[in-house]
Amino acid sequence: MITPIYKFINEQMRTIKLKDPSVKSSAEVFLHPSFWAVAAHRLSHRLYKRNHFFMARAVCMIARFKTGIEIHPGATIGKRLFIDHGLGVVIGETTEIGNDVLIYQGVTLGGTGKDVGKRHPTISSGVMIGAGVKVLGPVKIGRGVRIGAGSVVLDDIPPHSTAVGVPAKVVRCRHGKQASHCMDQTQFPNVYANEINELRERIDGIEKRINN
Repeated sequence: MITPIYKFINEQMRTIKLKDPSVKSSAEVFLHPSFWAVAAHRLSHRLYKRNHFFMARAVCMIARFKTGIEIHPGATIGKRLFIDHGLGVVIGETTEIGNDVLIYQGVTLGGTGKDVGKRHPTISSGVMIGAGVKVLGPVKIGRGVRIGAGSVVLDDIPPHSTAVGVPAKVVRCRHGKQASHCMDQTQFPNVYANEINELRERIDGIEKRINN
């Protein structure tokens, strides 16, 4: 038991110190809500898998009260998940999250209310989900995807792409570093402004042809 616990703590220390520049020492990791939310989920998920549903939910609710992060005991989470700030994050029961995923505050990985069975998203490894994003339904977010702050995702997003907007649209594809290592959220294009500009250009062209 000691070795897995030590490995988890060591892994979380490296992850949080790497992705949160405000953490100045290893001791501060124990004051980070992401550490306790993920640790509590490890326990609640183990209880859930053993059909101790009440105890699993009790652990979940205590963690929610202490951290502001709600992760359902049934959710499946990979290694090195980091939830930055974390307040208002909700992760549903059938959510699946890969390794090295970065989630900002206010994110919901939830259902639409119409699905049964697999009701929540599948988040592949290396994904970055910006603040306030809502990913709804059993959609699949491909490896290395970046989702801009405030977006609402209702459809699958292909690997190594960037999506923004309501509803979210893929605005460019890229290769190279994992999205979760690219923490700059200010460089996303305004997909709707681009579409409006294209419509204006088309209208101007039509008006010129009519006037001629």
